[in-house]
Amino acid sequence: MNLRVGLLVFNLPERGTYFRAYHFARDLARRGHHCTLIYTAPHERRRFRVRYEQSGRLALVAAPDALHGSLRSGWDPWAALARALWLRGSRFDLIHAFECRPTVIGPALVATRTTGTPLVIDWCDWFGRGGSVEERPPGLARAALRPVETYFEERFRTCADATTVINHTLRQKAEKLGVLPESISLIPNGCEAPDAAELTPGEAARTALGLPADAPIIGYAGAIFARDARLMATAFDRVHAARPDARLLVLGYTNIAIEKLVTDSSAVLRSGPLSAADLRLGLRACDLGWVPLCDTGANRGRWPLKISSYMELGLPIVTTNIGDLGAFFARYPAGVATAPTPEALAEATLALLADRPRREELGDTGYRLAAGELSWARLTDRVEAVYLRTARQA
Repeated sequence: MNLRVGLLVFNLPERGTYFRAYHFARDLARRGHHCTLIYTAPHERRRFRVRYEQSGRLALVAAPDALHGSLRSGWDPWAALARALWLRGSRFDLIHAFECRPTVIGPALVATRTTGTPLVIDWCDWFGRGGSVEERPPGLARAALRPVETYFEERFRTCADATTVINHTLRQKAEKLGVLPESISLIPNGCEAPDAAELTPGEAARTALGLPADAPIIGYAGAIFARDARLMATAFDRVHAARPDARLLVLGYTNIAIEKLVTDSSAVLRSGPLSAADLRLGLRACDLGWVPLCDTGANRGRWPLKISSYMELGLPIVTTNIGDLGAFFARYPAGVATAPTPEALAEATLALLADRPRREELGDTGYRLAAGELSWARLTDRVEAVYLRTARQA
């Protein structure tokens, strides 16, 4: 049974949940389904732009948005209307809405209610009250956004015929809102591991990037909440005090200047924005990857994509036991999950930096899992099962 599936995200391309929706759509298209992924165009304000992959079975639709910069994040009424009108000319067997911001849930509900198409809603971030809105600086903006974000995040969950969630915290929240437990499927983010022969040796990566050959290098990739940045900086100060030659390599776009938070700013190396290939090269130069998370609702309600990025490159991970992470690394020994304190994070990091065989063991385990059980293709098996079951029940 081949399906026509519409997938909607509010994200810009290659940002956040776009990756999750794209990988599912791509692997479904490889199986013969026809998928249309609608996302927010980086700059377009009036027109839809469409390109195709997978021999035409995957349509990637860049949708217009009238807002600018960081405001292009799912709130524009014009963008919601434009998407709804665009969907009127399409026919799907199922629609998968990723989160419930207006540019996603509005068009999805219009399309499903006018045609009787079943609706699946994905929940992979806790945005509203108690979640990431609380990570904003105190003030009018946070106070104003909290009820709006909470309303859209929670109001429409029971409209779904099926629900996918990224972790147990969001499963429990969905059930409390009235979503039937049997309609919920927990599907984490996956990995796309390159062939082992394509992995650049660590020494070669350091040489290519001009990094010291023998210094312990801790890698961190991507954006970070302010509280998590302070945790990381304090932990790194402890690591650096014990190992003065240690370096923290911050890769890609990072919204907080970590070097201003540590005692020795020269020990923090920042790359700035990188291509996917250069990001991978940078990570291969590291001894281990950090995912420092404080015990907050925002962190309990998400699953950082950087975990996948580290695992698919064979990089051992040191993180904190928040949300599902403790149970995950107990089941999948690709890293270590510590208490969410700088002392525990630094202690675990120093122990791994001193134990190369252990690092290699954890990294190899992560790579095998990324190439197998936790690959996007294997996780798409679960998504496909949800789609087929939901379509048959419609």
